[in-house]
Amino acid sequence: MNERESFGSRLGFILIAAGCAIGIGNVWRFPFITGQYGGAAFVLIYLFFLVILGLPALIAEFSNGRASKRGIARSFDVLEPAGSKWHYAKYPMIAGDYLLMMFYTTVSGWMMYYFFRMTFVGDLQGKTPAEVGEAFGSMLGDAGIQSGWMIVATLLGLGIVSLGLQKGVERITKWMMSLLFVIMIALAVRAVTLPGAAEGLKFYLLPDFGRLMEKGINEVIFAAMGQAFFTLSIGIGSMSILGSYINKKHTLAKEAVNICALDTVVALLAGLIIIPSCFAFNVEPGAGPGLVFVTLPNIFAQMPAGRFFGSAFFLFMSFAALSTLVAVFENIISFWMDLKGYKRKKVVAVNIFAIIILSLPCALGFNAWSGFEPFGPGSNVLDLEDFLVSNTLLPLGSLFFVVFCNSRYGWGQDKFYEEVNTGKGFKFPTNKVVRFYIKWVLPIIVLVIFIQGYLQKFAPELSAKIFG
Repeated sequence: MNERESFGSRLGFILIAAGCAIGIGNVWRFPFITGQYGGAAFVLIYLFFLVILGLPALIAEFSNGRASKRGIARSFDVLEPAGSKWHYAKYPMIAGDYLLMMFYTTVSGWMMYYFFRMTFVGDLQGKTPAEVGEAFGSMLGDAGIQSGWMIVATLLGLGIVSLGLQKGVERITKWMMSLLFVIMIALAVRAVTLPGAAEGLKFYLLPDFGRLMEKGINEVIFAAMGQAFFTLSIGIGSMSILGSYINKKHTLAKEAVNICALDTVVALLAGLIIIPSCFAFNVEPGAGPGLVFVTLPNIFAQMPAGRFFGSAFFLFMSFAALSTLVAVFENIISFWMDLKGYKRKKVVAVNIFAIIILSLPCALGFNAWSGFEPFGPGSNVLDLEDFLVSNTLLPLGSLFFVVFCNSRYGWGQDKFYEEVNTGKGFKFPTNKVVRFYIKWVLPIIVLVIFIQGYLQKFAPELSAKIFG
């Protein structure tokens, strides 16, 4: 077995874990669903569910890693009762990591390509809104661009991981996350000072519960629950491996609160950049996934010094994407190091080829393989892979961690609480009400989110009838 690495500093752990949680989904998805579901009132509901759903699940995954000092390849073997079979969960979890990378590398490549295009080509300036939309469609339809930038994203992410935990993952992520915050603050200042941005700030910061009623309160609640649950990247072991690298000087409750806080700050800053900008240029802030690649480039085209701010925005998005790539790649590499005792460089070399080959279906799914429509007309490979990860493996994996930590047939609630509250700082409550909630209520909520996601996808009429 290889000697166990560890973080050189607590700050490194916090920034890497936050970087894994932040990702594209948070800074891309949070602003447009906030726009769709009424602004500030939705944000309040989201924050509530982040505390009662996301935080306990994150703590459960962290504790699994720190107590065992192993990632998912060996953690369940270390913690489970003798003769039990909890450790078989490692296989669907590592499959989830690979499946996530099969499309995340392609989407990360989009961010890097748009940064390159904004910075060095500048051909989006002066285009009409229709032409900007056509430019995005043209990129998707070009197999060379799609595959090439997917490979760039893969090589960058695995290249950082190949340098080791401290010299690569920790050192580079620290700089990357620090620059990400600087860029975001600069962009937020610019956005809120645009003429007409005041209406956007009002929409984003002043709750109007009337908008929630217009959308339907049940729909808004499920959207907030889903965002709060999925924003932290829990359920496939990426947080477990990071937990395995830290010491016991501070409670896991304290560490998890810090990471949730950073994740939330970035999400709120992303909204502060995007929503006031949309209002300043009379653009719908709930425009959906096309917001980043179609709507925002149109805004940058109209904005003074728009090319500069557009470049800064896509640099920030590239850092957000790369931070998640690095954290998930570290989980994949450490899995094989723990399971087989292989050296880091060897595992990285093999996975460069594996990830690129596995990612090709998504990169080609918008062009050469566009005829494959798994969910009907208009769907593609990315939709299938994203659904399997976001609506299946993440909720089921998180459910597994919570049940394993709290079941007497698993690790056990007393041992779980002892690990969580070891160290200085905020202690997770251990009273009967909290214990009951974590053991029984939280798993039911996660299961309901899982069922609702499937019904919404395959039986929307039944979903509407059951969940409103």
